[in-house]
Amino acid sequence: MSWTAIVPFKPAGERKTRLADSLSAKQREKLAEQLFAHVLRVLGEAPRLASITVLSQIKPAHWAGPWRADSGLGLNPELQAARSDIAGPMLVLHSDLPLLGLNDVTRLIDAAEATGFAIAPDRHGSGTNAIAIADQRPFAFSFGADSYRLHRRQIVSHWRMVPAPGLAIDIDTPADLALAVARGFCPAI
Repeated sequence: MSWTAIVPFKPAGERKTRLADSLSAKQREKLAEQLFAHVLRVLGEAPRLASITVLSQIKPAHWAGPWRADSGLGLNPELQAARSDIAGPMLVLHSDLPLLGLNDVTRLIDAAEATGFAIAPDRHGSGTNAIAIADQRPFAFSFGADSYRLHRRQIVSHWRMVPAPGLAIDIDTPADLALAVARGFCPAI
């Protein structure tokens, strides 16, 4: 199968706002850019990905690949629109996964190809950090609060959860950043 990956990327000024008490605006922006570049680099190594598309309001200056304009409808409607435009299997991966490795992406794709659908929860088991959809089943993206439960509620059969630190550890809070650093992440801030 030939996959398309969608990587949502918030506009400058809206990135990593929950770190405002710990990091300056410039540091948060630099961290977000570092994480984004890391995720794109790992995805670029995945041989089954035919395309990596960034979903953002403005095309990132350092991204030469495909870009999909975020029209401001919100992440979930934007992803629904993207899915309707993509003929084959689709992977949605957040841009703030500091420990993501090629093996994590491979495991997610393998799981989806085996069952039709794979999901990677965050380390708390409440959020969703990645979704891989290999079949054409109906599905409504529900990223946001309690997304893992909302996503799982829709997929009653033929799916797999992919637990992996590289997919589970995202950086939203100071505790997340501290955990990532403890696990080997070196923030360039």
